[in-house]
Amino acid sequence: MKAKLIFLFLAAAMLNGCAHRGGESDQASASNSTSGSRTVVMSNGEEGEIIGTPAPGSKFSKIQLNMSRRQVESLIGPPDDETGHLTGKAFIPFFFGGDSYRTEAFYKGEGQLTYSPRSIGAEPNQLIKMEVNPAATGFSE
Repeated sequence: MKAKLIFLFLAAAMLNGCAHRGGESDQASASNSTSGSRTVVMSNGEEGEIIGTPAPGSKFSKIQLNMSRRQVESLIGPPDDETGHLTGKAFIPFFFGGDSYRTEAFYKGEGQLTYSPRSIGAEPNQLIKMEVNPAATGFSE
């Protein structure tokens, strides 16, 4: 009985997470069409995304996709705020790849950076997405 309850709780949490992520994706794709989103193939063959264009001389103009978090922070400093969440890949049985967890770093007046692990169990340290927003508050909302 206890195992059934745990299974039902996990199944409900997964479905809730999928529904929540779907709503975010719809919003992201709508904003991407208006803000100049582009997909970039990184040096490791994976795809990354850049939304907007960093202003010359800004912090975000100094960084590139596929950099490690340590490299980014040595160039532009630590974020004003950050948050993290599991992705759907974390719930795939026998999945041993990366991108099971993402960390988002927020910079005031610059925008948001998203990091993901390269492999299972690694820390989320590969820059996979840059969202440029000069009006950013520096906090997750």
